[in-house]
Amino acid sequence: MNKIEQLFKNLETRVDEFIDLCEEYKRHNKSLQHRETQLSEERANLMKKNDLARAKVEAMISRLKSLEQDS
Repeated sequence: MNKIEQLFKNLETRVDEFIDLCEEYKRHNKSLQHRETQLSEERANLMKKNDLARAKVEAMISRLKSLEQDS
């Protein structure tokens, strides 16, 4: 194998390694995007629960204040 063939072989090997690395990054990126979607959905659900709990606590406080004023 002459020098040019060896250079091309080395280049081909490096390109193949680069392609493999790109594929790995694509898979990792897809996984991270999926996780981000899950976390966004979880955050939205927690915010709804938090708003509901806040409304219930505020309603209880109002009832307690009205009971206090009635006595």
